[in-house]
Amino acid sequence: MSDHDLKSFSDKHGSDAVINASVKAEIEKRATDGKLPCAVAFKISEKLDVSPSEVGKTVDLINFRLVKCQLGLFGYSPEKKIVKPAENADPAISDAIKSALTDNHLTCKKVWQIALDFNVPKLRVSSICETIGVKIRPCQLGAF
Repeated sequence: MSDHDLKSFSDKHGSDAVINASVKAEIEKRATDGKLPCAVAFKISEKLDVSPSEVGKTVDLINFRLVKCQLGLFGYSPEKKIVKPAENADPAISDAIKSALTDNHLTCKKVWQIALDFNVPKLRVSSICETIGVKIRPCQLGAF
């Protein structure tokens, strides 16, 4: 099933998926117009001591939208994606990206770790990925 075949975000989790009530309540408290920024989703994950994927699943199940990906990959208006190729890709970061690849992709979680290791913004690592042609997936929240 492709994303285009889904009637709502909740469809990807199946009819037996269960909503975590405490996560739902926190999402509803912090979301605006049914939209929850990625950074806020991670704050909820930390506050409630649940995985980011649990927060993302709950967002889907209540048919809210995740927005403002911290890697710049989705959830911005009007372009949707704000990450742009880096004008100059730091060779050390590029090498770290290449050595962290799994099946020719870099996970969102590894982007975060590389950003931490090099003390650079996550968007910088994402931008270098754009420059060297590396796709980032999967998302820790399950958005992609």
